[in-house]
Amino acid sequence: MPVQNGGDIIIDKTPLISLVIPCYNEEEAIGLFYEEALSVLEKSEGILDLEFIFVDDGSKDATLSELRKYAARDDRVHYLSFSRNFGKEAALLAGLAESTGKFVVTLDADLQDPPSLIPEMLRVVSAGEYDCAATRRVTRKGEPVIRSFFARCFYYMMAKVADIEVVDGARDFRLMSRLYVDAILSLEERNRFSKGIFPWVGFKTKWFEYENRQRSAGATKWSFWKLVIYAFSGIVAFSSKPLAIASVLGILFFLTSLVLILIIVIKKMIGYTVNVDGWASTTCIILFTSGVQLFSVGILGQYLAKTYTEVKHRPHYIIKEAA
Repeated sequence: MPVQNGGDIIIDKTPLISLVIPCYNEEEAIGLFYEEALSVLEKSEGILDLEFIFVDDGSKDATLSELRKYAARDDRVHYLSFSRNFGKEAALLAGLAESTGKFVVTLDADLQDPPSLIPEMLRVVSAGEYDCAATRRVTRKGEPVIRSFFARCFYYMMAKVADIEVVDGARDFRLMSRLYVDAILSLEERNRFSKGIFPWVGFKTKWFEYENRQRSAGATKWSFWKLVIYAFSGIVAFSSKPLAIASVLGILFFLTSLVLILIIVIKKMIGYTVNVDGWASTTCIILFTSGVQLFSVGILGQYLAKTYTEVKHRPHYIIKEAA
């Protein structure tokens, strides 16, 4: 876009929209994503220019080769390739830091996030009333039942214990203003949880709903246990209530033990005795209380581990190649 500066015309080469796409072993999906995104965005009114920023998160397949091919073909395609797998959070951060557009979109390469929503999302944010257009899935059709159940449990727990609002079914698929992106980049924490960071920075957000879509190609990289660990990390990152829960449990067991001790002393004083084996119940109580203690220590360990990671100040990622 040309802009006037003291009588001289300067060509503003800043892309209107930057698409940030984290990739891990997505060689089969990249071409499909590129073609569908272009077919939607090039025909949309109001989109003057765009750039693709693919972030190769240490893929083990031919993802990097595919990105090189598309970057050579289209000068709007850029990519960053990590020296190893640093995780999706690091990939999102790197893409946002590299983006130059007035508006930035984050979405997955597997087309579970439909590019067809982007024009309407842009219309809403560019109007100025909202700083972000976010998306959420209203159905989980095609997803394993157990996985869906635990996902809903996670969002329920986040709603109860987190210090921020995490919307059920929220995706990382968002269109953000430059102001919103800069706010996210100002957070330098190492233990990043985007689903919590997005609402934490505030600003006004418009939500778009859509039904679950299947991957265009390839397989999911998120195993059940990876999702469990990721969910627990999110709770720890945005709430101190697990520490309070551990403290309350400790107080309850302490008070219970006092009551039981008092009962035993009173029985002994009045000469009440009874021959009961009792080893099984005693063992169960010991095992139960020990389990609660270990659980509480584990919670403390998680917070300590997060602190340990933060104070080392290691980089979020290392870029091996960029174009």
